[in-house]
Amino acid sequence: MLWQPTKDSIHDSLLYQFMVDLSEQEDTLFHDYQQLHHWSVTHSEQFWDRLWDFCGVIGDKGSRVTDCPPGSAEPAKDTRWFPDARLNFAENLLAYAKQAPEAAAIVFHCEGQAERRQQLSWQNLYDQVSQLSQYLRQQGISQGDVVAGYLPNLPQTIIAMLATSTIGAIWTSTSPDFGVDSVVERFGQTCPKLLFAADGYFYNGKSHSCIEKVNAMLTELHSVEKVVLIPFAGMTPPTAGPLSERCQYWDDALSAYQPSVIQFEPVEFNHPLYILYSSGTTGKPKCIVHSVGGMLLNHLKEHMLHSNVNKGDRLFYFTTCGWMMWNWMASGLAAGATLILYEGSPFYPDGNVLWDMAAQENVTLFGTSAKYLEALEKKGYQPNQTHRLASLRTLCSTGSVLAPEQFDYVYHSVKSDVQLASISGGTDICGCFAIGNPLSPVYRGECQGRALGMDVQVYDDNGKPVIDAQGELVCCNSFPHQPVGFWNDEGGKRYHSAYWEMYPNTWHHGDFVQLTRHGGLVFFGRSDAVLNPGGVRIGTAEIYRQVNPMDEIIDSIVIGQNWQNDVRVVLFVQLAEGQQLDDTLQARIRQRIKEHCSPRHVPAVILSVTDIPRTKSGKLVELAVRNVVHQQPVKNVGALANPEALEQYKNRPELLS
Repeated sequence: MLWQPTKDSIHDSLLYQFMVDLSEQEDTLFHDYQQLHHWSVTHSEQFWDRLWDFCGVIGDKGSRVTDCPPGSAEPAKDTRWFPDARLNFAENLLAYAKQAPEAAAIVFHCEGQAERRQQLSWQNLYDQVSQLSQYLRQQGISQGDVVAGYLPNLPQTIIAMLATSTIGAIWTSTSPDFGVDSVVERFGQTCPKLLFAADGYFYNGKSHSCIEKVNAMLTELHSVEKVVLIPFAGMTPPTAGPLSERCQYWDDALSAYQPSVIQFEPVEFNHPLYILYSSGTTGKPKCIVHSVGGMLLNHLKEHMLHSNVNKGDRLFYFTTCGWMMWNWMASGLAAGATLILYEGSPFYPDGNVLWDMAAQENVTLFGTSAKYLEALEKKGYQPNQTHRLASLRTLCSTGSVLAPEQFDYVYHSVKSDVQLASISGGTDICGCFAIGNPLSPVYRGECQGRALGMDVQVYDDNGKPVIDAQGELVCCNSFPHQPVGFWNDEGGKRYHSAYWEMYPNTWHHGDFVQLTRHGGLVFFGRSDAVLNPGGVRIGTAEIYRQVNPMDEIIDSIVIGQNWQNDVRVVLFVQLAEGQQLDDTLQARIRQRIKEHCSPRHVPAVILSVTDIPRTKSGKLVELAVRNVVHQQPVKNVGALANPEALEQYKNRPELLS
């Protein structure tokens, strides 16, 4: 056990208050989180109904909590939540403006440019959403239209999303580091009517223009009638091409309207709010449609109950607008939190930059990725020795498996009394299956527990639930933030195939995990990337845990190669400067893996590369590497942050004989 909440912190938490209220309403005494979770699953309708009231959702809840088509063979998939409800997403996110109009709603930082720090009060935010909402209506945007953002992580991005949702239109976004083909593959499917774009962005000390990329994508995106351009990076304005013909500048769009009371359009609970995109590394990106009510209610649950986000707290998550964590972060406004936005590299000019900001802005929840924490440790940063982090209560990590060694690092080098919440879910639900909570201890290498209202189980090879054994992560009940479906998926066939085909009436998520006796979850990687030498399933995270901490190694990726009627483990390593993959280092790697894992984990082949391919949100792409090694096509290299890295994995003679 690495962290234990104090009695005072438990009693002061929103989750504890929810339990107290629930105990009175249900005449049931709840002693701990596990008991509450069990009740939330066995009394699912009551849980989500009580949650709506506790979080103060603005809207008409209606008389029914659920509705399932008569005779449905799959109620977990087919149940509709709050079928009579009417509400507006933006109205809920802007509600705190009435209580504290002069308090900070958004604080913005840009890499290497302290002078560009920007603070918006709740009234500022409300007024700009009002102006932009009027502009969108004047442009003919109405309920069900798609509005897209090709944007950095700016205050304007939040404003554009909120203005879109005031109308009942649908928001979708990618980040400006996406190339033209990747954007067209996404927006070309969803056909946005209006596009928000920035002229450029900053990363790692350099400015990058987006003007030519926007011009190029507009030649393919015929649905886009207007582009609202944000002059963020000071690039030369467009003088030719489709952008110059369809362009309206941000300030001009707003200045044409006076702030006024926003006309929030109420929509159905299951009305589309967001379209998010799968990584697309195994084919064309899936366009996943999420609902207004599902996103609002679940994010309120995850922020207020699981993350203890209170009014006035200061929430930061390092993310781009092409990752679901941006949508998750934005919903913090509904809890009355101040959003701390950062745009740029987390290591420019050095690894102190995010901690400088966290200390300056009194961040209470700091969100990041496992890879970032690993990189900090390797570079020797110790924020607790250099920064005053008195306000920091919760540190969240997601994106990939957080190794036990990074748990040690956080408590040794970041803050000894912080709640470390290793969380896991996905773009598929824009939320979490595994998440933290302020009542339970933190155990080394484990997510604290299963999310409330989610009947998360681990299935063995026979589709039976198991404890303390590795298997498939599944969810056995319906939940409000299930996707509405996939965009343009006639009859829902692709949606059904993606999540519901493996097990009857059960969501299959594709993570290889273990449920512990005390309710924690340990993740071993994606199940489609699981290694299978000699028929034994091995999670890739087990190998990364041993290899990546080595001083000689910067990063690694492991795959299973089909070989002589079996599978052999192949490990690729990115070496630190000045290192060589000689026999001595290979022997040390193999011995470490054998000693700490098992002989079956030991790679048959270890090869050196200079770059490890990842998606733009930082996830390893084992399947893409495996396809390259097996001389099979990678269907969407545009989804990768560094697609050129794949060339190093092609036709390696060591893997051909």
